[in-house]
Amino acid sequence: MSAKYSIAVIGGDGTGPEVVREGIKVLEVTAEKFNFDLDFNHYDIGGERYLKTGEILPDSVLEDLRKHDAIYLGAIGHPSVAPGILEKGILLRMRFELDQYVNLRPVKLYPNVETPIKDKSLEDIDFVVVRENTEGFYVGSGGFFKKDTPDEVAIQESINTRKGVERLLRYSFDLARNRGSRKKLTLCGKTNVLTYAWDLWMRTFKELSSEYPDVETDYAHVDAICMWFVKNPEWFDVIATDNMFGDIITDLGAMIQGGMGIAAGGNINPDGVSMFEPIGGSAPKYTGKNVINPLACILAGSIMLDTLGQTEAARAIEASVSETLSRDIKRLEAGQMGHGTAEVGDLVCNKIA
Repeated sequence: MSAKYSIAVIGGDGTGPEVVREGIKVLEVTAEKFNFDLDFNHYDIGGERYLKTGEILPDSVLEDLRKHDAIYLGAIGHPSVAPGILEKGILLRMRFELDQYVNLRPVKLYPNVETPIKDKSLEDIDFVVVRENTEGFYVGSGGFFKKDTPDEVAIQESINTRKGVERLLRYSFDLARNRGSRKKLTLCGKTNVLTYAWDLWMRTFKELSSEYPDVETDYAHVDAICMWFVKNPEWFDVIATDNMFGDIITDLGAMIQGGMGIAAGGNINPDGVSMFEPIGGSAPKYTGKNVINPLACILAGSIMLDTLGQTEAARAIEASVSETLSRDIKRLEAGQMGHGTAEVGDLVCNKIA
């Protein structure tokens, strides 16, 4: 009997529904070839619903999402909604309440994709950033004192728990051990300034390293990581870091791998429901024009299948994306691919089939 997975689909805003459509098309072809079933359930969540009803993410929908094996997301962000409302009300709420404590961001250079780094090859840019996803500054702990006066004080606190740090680092050690032959884990932080939080991170890192004698470990400040991503990306295999630093360095990672059009990631709860998405935004100016690049969303589907245990199918999608980039795509930017959005999805499907 073939395996069956229930997937919640949130197309979201702007071009999100377009790239998700192509991702589903690829996933369906892949499922048929590798003999498993995918049951897609679509949810109307995003800016349009908020503008019409005032609802962001109803409790009933959140409870329904818990019943699925995974969530497949297009994009969140609407030009008529103030920044932060949808992001906090949908993305952050799902991450926190579904306890998706791992933000997984592969940074990989694919064939025929330009990197702004001179003389770097596909072998040089191939690492993974593991970002803590439910703590840090994003918890929203803090407040104002004497607001709107000359003496105003604004406090924003970074919350780091032993449980949160340890489970994130243990996930990172396991990934480094099993990802490939390098078996190297780098901790990215700022121990020379952020002494309390990063004392906890460093102590936990050193304690866990004794359980993984086969994994090489090192540490680098976040500012040094930013330099070395550009100068020597080949140094890295798996990088573990906190919520804010991870948010920053993964955007830099996206640029050195060729841009947001190829960057995908997952918000992982290893014991619950995880969410997978392209990293780029909703790109509202391209909505409905059939010019947006769907490859990042298709790769997010690959990460989803890998997380669900369908590793061979996940590799088939990635290989087909790689071949499509090598043979058929002129550039990654919207309107410059040489093909429309739907055509790109078809190209990937044909290579899988």
